[in-house]
Order: sequence, then C-alpha cells, then structure tokens
Amino acid sequence: SKQKINPFFTFFLLSLTSAVEDKASLCSKFQERRFWSAVKLLSNVLLWDGVVQEDTVRDLGLSKLLNRYLLLNLLNTPPGPDNIEKCNKVVACLPERWFQELKSGSTLPELQNFCQHLLR
Repeated sequence: SKQKINPFFTFFLLSLTSAVEDKASLCSKFQERRFWSAVKLLSNVLLWDGVVQEDTVRDLGLSKLLNRYLLLNLLNTPPGPDNIEKCNKVVACLPERWFQELKSGSTLPELQNFCQHLLR
C-alpha cells in the first residue's frame, strides 16, 4: 500500500534542496566550510601513516571521514570545476605508498565508492 507523503514534508525537502544548491545561501556556505574542514582533517589524519598502524589510519581516514562525510558532499556537488577541485584535494591527501603494490586498474577496498564517483 502506498503511503501519502505529507505536503509539508515535500515542501521542506524542496526548500532544503534549493537552499543547498544556492551557493549564496547560508546552508550552502556551511556545507562548503564543513567539507573543507573535513578535507583538512583527512589530510592531518593521513599524515599519521607510518607512525600509527596503517589499518587504524585507513579506517579513520578512509572508512570514516572519506566514505561517511566527504563522499556525501561530493555526490551532491554538481559535475564541474567545483567537484573536480574537491576530488583533486582528496586525492592529494592519499599516501602514495598505499598504491605502490596495487595492480593496474585496482584500488584499495576503502576507495571503491570514491573511485566509482570519479568514473561518473
């Protein structure tokens, strides 16, 4: 059985979506600040690679920060220069040594969703 969607809820979702899409809105500016703060945190966490166990760094940096917070923002950023800049900054944080042993065309398991986003 289909449930009716409350008209207020529909209005709320449409208002929220338009507020995030409008770059001048406070909501959009907040999302941008939150994204760049999370990128800075990702960069700092990944600097601990080689000092702290790799599994711990990958879990915190990739599984938690990238896949839970950053990727959501990237998926909601329209394709174009802003999205490319964001993706480049995330990639720049990743330690190169994590990729030295990988075969061509493969990636770390924690980066599967990010790679799918890059291929879109």
